[in-house]
Amino acid sequence: MTQDSPAPPGGTAARRRFWDTATVAPQAGGDQAGGYTVHLDGRPVRLPGRTLLVVHADALAHALAGEWERAGGGAKGGLFTPEDLPLTRIAGTMIERIAPDREATVTALLQYANGELLCYRATHPATLCERQAAQWAPWLDWLRERYGITLRTTEGVMPITQTPGTLAALGDILRGYDDATLAALGVMVPAMKSLVLGIAVVTGACDAARAAQVATLDERTQMEIWGSDAQQEAMLATLGREVAEASTFLELARKG
Repeated sequence: MTQDSPAPPGGTAARRRFWDTATVAPQAGGDQAGGYTVHLDGRPVRLPGRTLLVVHADALAHALAGEWERAGGGAKGGLFTPEDLPLTRIAGTMIERIAPDREATVTALLQYANGELLCYRATHPATLCERQAAQWAPWLDWLRERYGITLRTTEGVMPITQTPGTLAALGDILRGYDDATLAALGVMVPAMKSLVLGIAVVTGACDAARAAQVATLDERTQMEIWGSDAQQEAMLATLGREVAEASTFLELARKG
């Protein structure tokens, strides 16, 4: 029988906390030597694929342990869900999915280029059109000025396809990132439906909160015109939280 702690829960079902304390311990030996792992009552956490949860930044390791320490209300027997362990989930993706096959993540992220949020402009109402021009166009300009990449734009919802050269250039950018950055983008880009905003955040050109505001311009403008909607408000809050969590993960991972 393994002496390791069980893997983090999958799905959305709540589970009971089975440990008293969560701590950080250096990882010695093997390919992951020099990193840090989280121990629950002295036993290392393993991910769903049975890989050890090992990271190489002390700050990130302590943040991961902090999640486990707070889970279930901070007491053994308390209920917790995967939503209580957001940094652990991102770390798990980095370790078990991205590290073994980086190209699969690059390919998945590139799929958002043709559906890039900032490239699809409304034709009405006028307020929304004006705000899109003021808040979206500058980020496409930034991409062109920084990387020499010009994205095609359109009005309405008819799909557009970016050129092979554009996709290749974006792919080169993504391949230059480390696993932690790709893991952060793997959360940010699907949440915001914007590869451009994701790249802006991980390069430090835009902070997470601002990027989330830009990405939800349509929804916020529509609610301003037609009235607020509880379901929409919850969706926007979730998006903002996910982008912030991914940004925090990357910041901690980069502290070394």
